[in-house]
Amino acid sequence: MFKIGSKIFDNIFSEINRKKIESFTIWSATLGFVIHLLLVILNNNSTINIGNESLLLTNPISAIYTPFSIILYYEIFLLIYYLPRSFTTSILKQFEIISLIVIRRIFYDIPKLDLDSNNWLMNQDNLQITYDLICILVLFFLIYLFNLVNSNIESKKVDKNINKFIDSKKIISIILIPVMLILFSLGIFNLFSIGMDSNFVSSFYYVNEEFYTTFFSILIIADVFILLLSFLYTERYSQIMRNTGFIICTILIRLSFSSTGLTNLLLIISSVLFGLLILKVYSLMNKIE
Repeated sequence: MFKIGSKIFDNIFSEINRKKIESFTIWSATLGFVIHLLLVILNNNSTINIGNESLLLTNPISAIYTPFSIILYYEIFLLIYYLPRSFTTSILKQFEIISLIVIRRIFYDIPKLDLDSNNWLMNQDNLQITYDLICILVLFFLIYLFNLVNSNIESKKVDKNINKFIDSKKIISIILIPVMLILFSLGIFNLFSIGMDSNFVSSFYYVNEEFYTTFFSILIIADVFILLLSFLYTERYSQIMRNTGFIICTILIRLSFSSTGLTNLLLIISSVLFGLLILKVYSLMNKIE
């Protein structure tokens, strides 16, 4: 069973398929950006009338939001691909995804800036973007430190049984693929069903956020299964603590989707910072074990 699952995983995530999906993502993101930009231009010139309820349809800068959304779906695909490699690689990809989500939100909020405000910090939209920009710098630096610590960890000799563990993680990744596709399909269905009765752009933003909320909830369950499986192949206390700590990071990221404002950013930074500290302690213990 493990071998069959491994072969299916290798076929799905073969280099040829990954390149095809990468190429499709780039072209889709480019096309999405052009279409979004054209809609904004045509709407502003009254060539078409799609409303001005949202700045996503009136400000050209907001057109960057669309390609970022498409790229993020590709990042989710890569997260599923990296899941069987190691907990460290998987959590690093999660950190990269959440940082890109924050950057995308900046492009969504930039048109809301009030440049005429006498007191910059008294305007809630200005304040939120300021927080987001600071958060991005902090996340970028923490992710750099995470990579640095990870690169300095000495690799141990691979146990023969580890191959079974990797194969079992590949099966979990395979299960996540249809789950991702179902969530994506439901998102499109809800987008059009909700959008017909309300602001289509607001519905797009809401459905997009709901996708990540649900996916990360499912990812927590997948990580717990992987953690339980890891007990069969390792008894090292440091590895168990590291893996458990990384699940806490995923939970913090999931909680961030249910919060707004400064709380949202603090949960995201706390997740990455906690993961960095867990990895640093693990690297120290790894040297003396």
